Amino acid sequence: MLVGRQNNRARPQQRMRVRTAEDVAHRQRKGVVPAASNAHVGGHPFARLADNECLYQYESRSKAAFDKIEGVLRQIAQYQHRVDFVSQAQHITKQEFGFALPEQMLDNTWVAPLDMKAIYAWCVFETFHRFADEFYSTEPLAHPQDQQFQAFLESCGFHIFDVSPCADGRLAHAVRYVLRLPHKHVRRKSYAGAMFDVEDSLQKWVKIEHIRHREGKPNAASEPTRYLKAAMYHYSSSQPDVEGCAAHGSDSVKAAAEALGRLEAFQQGVENSFCCGASIDLMLIGIDTDNDSIRIHIPDAQGRISGECFIDAGDVYNQTRHLNASNDLAIVGDLLKEKANEFGVQPSDGMVRMITRLILNNISQIDYVRKYFKGSYSDVGHQERFIGMGIGFEEVQLRNLTYFAYLKTVEQGAKDLDVGIKIFTGLNIKRGLPAPVVIRYDYHGNVPGARDRAVARCKCLDLAMRQRFPEQAEKGLLHTLLVVRDCNADNKIEVVASSVTPEDTGGHH
Repeated sequence: MLVGRQNNRARPQQRMRVRTAEDVAHRQRKGVVPAASNAHVGGHPFARLADNECLYQYESRSKAAFDKIEGVLRQIAQYQHRVDFVSQAQHITKQEFGFALPEQMLDNTWVAPLDMKAIYAWCVFETFHRFADEFYSTEPLAHPQDQQFQAFLESCGFHIFDVSPCADGRLAHAVRYVLRLPHKHVRRKSYAGAMFDVEDSLQKWVKIEHIRHREGKPNAASEPTRYLKAAMYHYSSSQPDVEGCAAHGSDSVKAAAEALGRLEAFQQGVENSFCCGASIDLMLIGIDTDNDSIRIHIPDAQGRISGECFIDAGDVYNQTRHLNASNDLAIVGDLLKEKANEFGVQPSDGMVRMITRLILNNISQIDYVRKYFKGSYSDVGHQERFIGMGIGFEEVQLRNLTYFAYLKTVEQGAKDLDVGIKIFTGLNIKRGLPAPVVIRYDYHGNVPGARDRAVARCKCLDLAMRQRFPEQAEKGLLHTLLVVRDCNADNKIEVVASSVTPEDTGGHH
């Protein structure tokens, strides 16, 4: 039983070890870890270069749409006292953004200054709306093995992969980019510090198992597969004491230990409540947000996870960069077993297959960062463009685009939200720009009244947030966009309200 296993091992805080900056520098000198300045030559033989190119094109143009906003508005601001200001401003925005600003935001500039905070927020919201529309209409991140993933998962002995990354925007691309998995088939819910809601995960487990019993989806309950729950913590190899996880004070040891503690609590909760803890498997993943290299802690056959026993994709990248790609799975699998043997750990065959695939996938992402970002991101810290709070945001699969705060009530997710506002205080508010917040609630359209309840929840979240941060709201340093989406119909998002133009949302809004 899990309780007995816990009593027989050291506490997570005692078992976790995360490399320091000195460790990384030493390993770089030995050639084990790629230095951030290393130029990309050729590409790794295991990497999917065509996929890398498609992902980069999408990431670069999507972020560019947000990043040009401030510069264009600076250009517009200098014309505000001209007689032809409105026409000039609209000409610039249509040319640069592809959309016009609401007329009411530009009127009366001869007697009052422009409300640039509101205009900035409106542009962020409009850009997000267009970004989301593209995602659902053209599927730019469709996975080449989308239809095969469920069969692969079941071949490893699992019927669902449920991932909880940290809410930090530097992990927002964890599923489609870092792990290279089809986002439609992986459950993702982000929480500050990867401290996921155990009760929420329990409810999801119950729902999945109920559907398996009643409908045989994604497979029949008689099949001996397990529910795979993963938590993703993070650290920065270049600035470990500053750019680590904000929710844990950049203490990587604590971040890993606390994430493991949540995983064990979830497993024990299932076992205590339903007497079937054996149907749960756990996975602990660490990600270096400087370069997207992951480490996966290798569980033994009983599901016990050690802080010391992990396989590092960066190490594997360097050990295999001159090998033949024809037997990549076998090569990575052997390295994984070799690492497990060093610690006397014997993972199940299915877990070996799963971890091997994730490490192999991550090699493509390491190659991606090496080619397009010279081995390390220039924005090693926070550079999110907006906060997303509520339920949903499937369309956000890009690094440092959004800080997530998944919550049903502000009180429930107060810690996550406070971290987000703290981050945007440094990014925007200190410079006089607002924190743009998209409040989102997805609903199931086949349930009577679901849309109305989703809209009401968005409005409740909006009110509660303004009450929690009254000073920022009063000064125009906090603006919100309220959206809902019928996830059953696979529809685009629907804007229901905005703090920027409450009388007439205008344009896409």
